[in-house]
Amino acid sequence: HVQLVESGGRSVQAGGALTISCAASGATRRMAWFRQAPGKEREGVASIVTGSLSLGRSYADSVKDRFTIARDLAKNTVYLLMNSLKPEDTGIYYCAAATSPVSNQTLSPAAYPYWGQGTQVTVS
Repeated sequence: HVQLVESGGRSVQAGGALTISCAASGATRRMAWFRQAPGKEREGVASIVTGSLSLGRSYADSVKDRFTIARDLAKNTVYLLMNSLKPEDTGIYYCAAATSPVSNQTLSPAAYPYWGQGTQVTVS
């Protein structure tokens, strides 16, 4: 069983930058960030391989060229570096993890059995 703890969410001005973190309690194969705005479905934002040296990063179209997912394998931690933030980026950001390989649908919530409690990001 893997436990995930997110941190770093806060309020920022539009156009600003923010980095959020997620620490895992054990080994994982892939981790991802999802977000959920009020009244909307949870959507995949970015994912990265954490079980090998390959990165295997994937991004939602809405965040490409603005967000970067990164990892520190020694710390079992992934980061989401967010730039040029927009009000529509507001939401609760959730970290998710899989301990089996995820070959496709890397931004689908169904691929990840482990979830953190979320961290709020507000852009105004």
